[in-house]
Amino acid sequence: MTGLSIDRISMRFELPNGTAVQALKDVSLKIAQGEILTVLGPSGCGKSTLLNIVAGFLAPTSGKITLNDTPVHGPSRERGMVFQKGALFEWMNVRDNVSFGPRMKGQKPKDYAEEVDHLLNVVGLRDFKEKAIYELSGGMQQRVALARCLANHPDVILMDEPLGALDALTREKMQSLVLKLWKETGKTIILITHSVEEALLLGERLLVMAPRPGRIHSEYRLPFADMGVAMDLREVKKHPDFAPKREEILSLIWDMEEEIMGNAEAAV
Repeated sequence: MTGLSIDRISMRFELPNGTAVQALKDVSLKIAQGEILTVLGPSGCGKSTLLNIVAGFLAPTSGKITLNDTPVHGPSRERGMVFQKGALFEWMNVRDNVSFGPRMKGQKPKDYAEEVDHLLNVVGLRDFKEKAIYELSGGMQQRVALARCLANHPDVILMDEPLGALDALTREKMQSLVLKLWKETGKTIILITHSVEEALLLGERLLVMAPRPGRIHSEYRLPFADMGVAMDLREVKKHPDFAPKREEILSLIWDMEEEIMGNAEAAV
């Protein structure tokens, strides 16, 4: 089967003091090729842990992950990661950051130069290819990170709060860019966010995870990502179903947070 399969994944962290934390328990999910999925949940529900397991950075305690019927046992170019901060190489310019993957694969400049220029054009950085990373704004650095990820031709793009540190206007522009890249490239995208509004705008499917042990609490099928490809995102937010759905999910997560706080206070 093509696509990503997450089969009964559990993750237990053993602590130095002899105790343990059950971060995830029996999480199962199938994500079709070319789908865009957003994941929400209260702090500590295991969102980033799940993403790191899919990326191959962590080995689960139990369960398995397969991509296009191939088991995931570690990092691979088929699964590209975009972090909250770009994790860019400060000593390289923009072009060298984007071409890092092809160069590590032993490709010659003549084989990747045209594609790198195309990707920089796609993310709006054509005129900044020779700039140092420290000369770029936060939003521009995230554009570099996206282009660098795409240069490796991943099947799946994993995004861990990639827009969380940006100002409101830049964040909205980047949300539009993510939707544009999703539609134009056909990549599978999994995006972790703490913003309910962002999750609604960018997810064909939206998952809400329950607090520890992390598990899938609710799933929503949404029309807003497809709408946002052709429309201004501010217009999408005016859709009559948008605000009620936002309030429904906000209330769900708020109740979870209240439960967590109540349990913490009871344990003191």
